Amino acid sequence: MNQPIVRRLLIDLDTPFARHWFGGDAFRTAFANALSMSFPLGEQFFIDSVRAGVAALPAAARERFADELQGFVGQEATHRRVHALFNAQLERQGHVNLWEERIRQRLPMLQGLDARHAVAATAANEHFTAVLAGWLLHHSEWFANTEPRLATMWLWHASEEMEHRSTAFDVYLALGGDARRRKRWMRIVTRYFLSDLALQTWRNLEHDGAQWRWSTWKSAASFLFGRAGLVRHGFAAWRAYFRRNFHPSQSDGSPGSDWLAAHREAYTAVG
Repeated sequence: MNQPIVRRLLIDLDTPFARHWFGGDAFRTAFANALSMSFPLGEQFFIDSVRAGVAALPAAARERFADELQGFVGQEATHRRVHALFNAQLERQGHVNLWEERIRQRLPMLQGLDARHAVAATAANEHFTAVLAGWLLHHSEWFANTEPRLATMWLWHASEEMEHRSTAFDVYLALGGDARRRKRWMRIVTRYFLSDLALQTWRNLEHDGAQWRWSTWKSAASFLFGRAGLVRHGFAAWRAYFRRNFHPSQSDGSPGSDWLAAHREAYTAVG
């Protein structure tokens, strides 16, 4: 067990940022904005699910997870707050968050089920974010020509996702969760996550009037499928989740810890 460190990010999110803040690129900006729109409500779901999962464990196991749970909740709550501030700027730009409403509509499907289901769904989502985080940290060149405070926000978030990437998974195992249910929830989460991400990205591009520009589609092809693209480099990491002996710690977490060590001026540790 390890206790993730809660950090307060020292950046200004009250000052408005450019419409195409992500390196001046319409597609990358729309894609990242869509992800951010899912985070406040999604992070709260992760907090609630893992808390309920730990509460369902025997007393000795609850004690074993106490410090790790505190760090996990603190990090996710901080991510939720920071992205709420970021999303408020998007709202001022006229963007409409449709993803959040779709999350709300799906939450009742977990009501009445035992805690393993919500924790399995959380572990699957956390794997998605860890895959994305690892890719961003390995390819931070995508943030060239991006306002430094915003590049810092995304790479800080990515680093902390790597730091707590095993928490929900370990709680699921401690609850007696099996590989079959874990894989089933990854299939469900994959369907919802990718469809919601695509729909919200498209909506963001529509708002920007950039959905039919050749430059938008060219950027999307490069960002997703190019030599350093997300799908090209992330597919194998996503597929690894379906191995029977998979564990999140099998992925390399050093890019996150290295970034945090090299950018101590960007945050202060809390508690």
